[in-house]
Amino acid sequence: MEAVIAVFALLFVLFIGLGVYATVKAVGAAKRGVDRTVAQARRTVEDHTLRAKSFVQTGPAAEIAQLRLKLRTSLRATQEALRVGAAEDESLKESLGLFERLSAHGHELDADLRRLESEPDRTELATCLPELRDRTARITRSADSLRRAVRDRARRFGDDDLSALSSQIDIEADALRHWTPSGPSQTSPAWSSEEPAPQAITPPSRRPAYPWQKKARPESTA
Repeated sequence: MEAVIAVFALLFVLFIGLGVYATVKAVGAAKRGVDRTVAQARRTVEDHTLRAKSFVQTGPAAEIAQLRLKLRTSLRATQEALRVGAAEDESLKESLGLFERLSAHGHELDADLRRLESEPDRTELATCLPELRDRTARITRSADSLRRAVRDRARRFGDDDLSALSSQIDIEADALRHWTPSGPSQTSPAWSSEEPAPQAITPPSRRPAYPWQKKARPESTA
């Protein structure tokens, strides 16, 4: 009896532990989903704000907003292209490493641009803009080049796969169109002008015997 109670107690503790583990995993997954949603919403708000500043403001402030928007758009598009491509092409791991290094420079540049947004001295802004403009161009040019290369590679693989598939389908289609009859060829018999002679009727004594028929018993000669 004590052994049975111990087994039930162990199962109860096990079920409780599994329930707690599942709850923790579910909460963690929900938290990550919420974090991604919040981050996406924050990026969207920032992009709309920068776009509005680039149209409303004038001078160096407007150009800073334009540089930030151009930088963020280029890096985000390249990151997405690499994420999708790396899921099917393991050779893009090195490209991911290069992008991480480029992204670090992008974050540093974006921070510098953000700090200059609140700079009241327009002369200072005009002095810093050439260097910031050059850095933005170099980073976005590298990001755009990497993104185009990833897309060209994916398109080339897709074209090669489609060409191979088309060739296989053509071969299969040709094989399906060539077949040989499974039996002897059916040809129409040559018709004779003479009618066939009628077959003779088998006399009753010569009719074939069937296995279920009983043999006639011989008559006795008493």
